[in-house]
Amino acid sequence: MKKIIQSVMTLVIAFAMVSCGGNSNKDGREAQELSGAGATFPLPFYNVVFEQFGQVNGDQVAYGGIGSGGGVRNLRDKIVDFSGSDAYLSDKEMAEMPSVVHIPTCMGAVVVAYNLDGVDELKLTGELVADIFAGEVKMWNDARLAELNPGVKLPNEPIIPVYRSDGSGTTFVFTDYLTKVSPMWASKYGIGKSVNFPSGQAAKGNPGVAGVIKQTKNTIGYVGSEYAFAQKIPYASIQNQRGEFVLPSSETISAAASGDIPADTRCSITNSDAAGAYPISTFTWMIIYKEQNYSDRTKEQAIATLDLLKYILSDEAQGITSEVHYAPLPAKAKELSMTNLKTVTYDGVSIMQ
Repeated sequence: MKKIIQSVMTLVIAFAMVSCGGNSNKDGREAQELSGAGATFPLPFYNVVFEQFGQVNGDQVAYGGIGSGGGVRNLRDKIVDFSGSDAYLSDKEMAEMPSVVHIPTCMGAVVVAYNLDGVDELKLTGELVADIFAGEVKMWNDARLAELNPGVKLPNEPIIPVYRSDGSGTTFVFTDYLTKVSPMWASKYGIGKSVNFPSGQAAKGNPGVAGVIKQTKNTIGYVGSEYAFAQKIPYASIQNQRGEFVLPSSETISAAASGDIPADTRCSITNSDAAGAYPISTFTWMIIYKEQNYSDRTKEQAIATLDLLKYILSDEAQGITSEVHYAPLPAKAKELSMTNLKTVTYDGVSIMQ
């Protein structure tokens, strides 16, 4: 947690201190300061990639991890160069906010993390996870949990679910999965960046949820995998469509993306039927306007924004994903994204020639 906060502060300070005047990037144009906001889920990856991009390209990027919902609102209000979101825009949101482009940046996993004394391994099914977060399974030694985990000493203690208080793409991914595996969840709660969880404790951002679980016994919560790794919090293996109990890894996350990807890359890969797939896997996206001339932005800003996205899609940047516990994009996602970037314009003229 401290390292993540320090990295964010370093980026913010760098953004504040760098003056573009007189500085040139590697292509000879004036170096730019870019700003984005949104998902906390990919923040550890973005911290590294943005720093690398600055070293390689000369442009500086400041990013605020305020949750996917807040990031999309900032883009809608046209006060940022890009938003980060773990949830692709719905058809309704696309109608309200026309002419945007989704660029997947990496793949990751939402893990079901927990804090139980003496329990290092836990198996869960999707339906059981749904019943826990719906408040229908209330005790850790519930018969269904005990049957699924023979030999594990589960305490006779109430379960404390932990969920996001802010509008969150992580919540969207988690509830998207629960809706697919639990008819009860689908009918009562559904999918959303914000959901009315019936019981438990709320926390802001992936760091907040991870922090509460780390500090509070008998909790269970959903969190981006990197935050569970960083906090050294145990997380459950989840049963996939094939009946396999799977832990998240670069390999099991990548397996979830083995199906077709639509041209605009807006798709869900939760509950994949692929062998070895971790069932709560997801893409995370950066979203930009197709027409880049807005809010007095310069053409150089627009070019720098596309340079950033092209860098994230590069082999160099994708190679970083596994180092920080994410997974690289499949070749098809990168190919579609490069095609979509060619549609981005400034004053109606394509930026990528």
